[in-house]
Amino acid sequence: MKSNTRAKISAVGHYVPDYVLTNKELETMVETNDEWIRTRTGISERRLLKDPEKASAFMAAEAAKEILEQRNISADEIDAIIVATVTPDYMFPATACLAQTMIGAHSAFAYDLSAACSGFLYALTTGTTMIESGRYKKVLVIGSDKMSSIVDFTDRTTCILFGDAAAGVLLEPSDDENGVIDHIMQSSAEGAKALIQAGGGSINPATHETVEKKMHYIRQDGRPVFKRATEGMADVSEAIMKKNNLSADDIDWLVPHQANLRIIDATARRMDLDKSKVMINIEKYGNTTAATIPLCLYDWKDKLNKGDNLVLVAFGGGYTWGASYVKWSM
Repeated sequence: MKSNTRAKISAVGHYVPDYVLTNKELETMVETNDEWIRTRTGISERRLLKDPEKASAFMAAEAAKEILEQRNISADEIDAIIVATVTPDYMFPATACLAQTMIGAHSAFAYDLSAACSGFLYALTTGTTMIESGRYKKVLVIGSDKMSSIVDFTDRTTCILFGDAAAGVLLEPSDDENGVIDHIMQSSAEGAKALIQAGGGSINPATHETVEKKMHYIRQDGRPVFKRATEGMADVSEAIMKKNNLSADDIDWLVPHQANLRIIDATARRMDLDKSKVMINIEKYGNTTAATIPLCLYDWKDKLNKGDNLVLVAFGGGYTWGASYVKWSM
């Protein structure tokens, strides 16, 4: 079934935990300090989900509930749910299936998508294609990560960076020219081991040895990841602009993955964008992986106008990276 339908974002929701882990508190946990963290990353605090009974599915469900309330529809109207996550509640069943049950979306099918920090953009592209096919009318796309579950809080190179959160959007058919216009998604395993959770998969299943070696925590070789992420986000942002004949004047907002303020600044410079056009909330949440981009959309939703041109861009482990061009529909 083929149609000329365009997918639009019709609602946006989020969930952030109550507990705030500040840089000052981190100073008591590892050898670091507030000034060092802020000047190198832009992060002042991050949120942690402390309840051991709750994880990524709970946060995804809470974000979904807010989306449904905003759109004033029931969960039974949802056709599909895609949850982008690298911190699933279990290897299986899918976190999306757990969230589906929590919100009562009995008519939907649900599955997870794993693309690290690019996960939301990958899921947005997938959900957009589903709407464009004409087969589906309402698709939930959510990024949800409980990064604190895989962070070693004795490793100062990673524990300062990450936070927990979920955020997402509802995709529906557009009745005008607004919506998700275009995307460029890319990947390469060139730096697979530079940003990795080595334990827990089929090559290194959980054993006493993998636990003792802390292989179930995220590990990052900071310098090559920083360099590659800076190049990747800037390159793909420039590419999506050229592909769609967009100048800096045409762009109303850059919505970048919130990994590092210096990477965001470099991307904006490549696009020749003033910083006033860049969504930045990294200081409040840190890197929430698949949740960062929709969390920006949520925080800025009252400042967005229908027809605004947005460029969404991310880079993550894999490596994965990409950009989407969206004309705002709300």
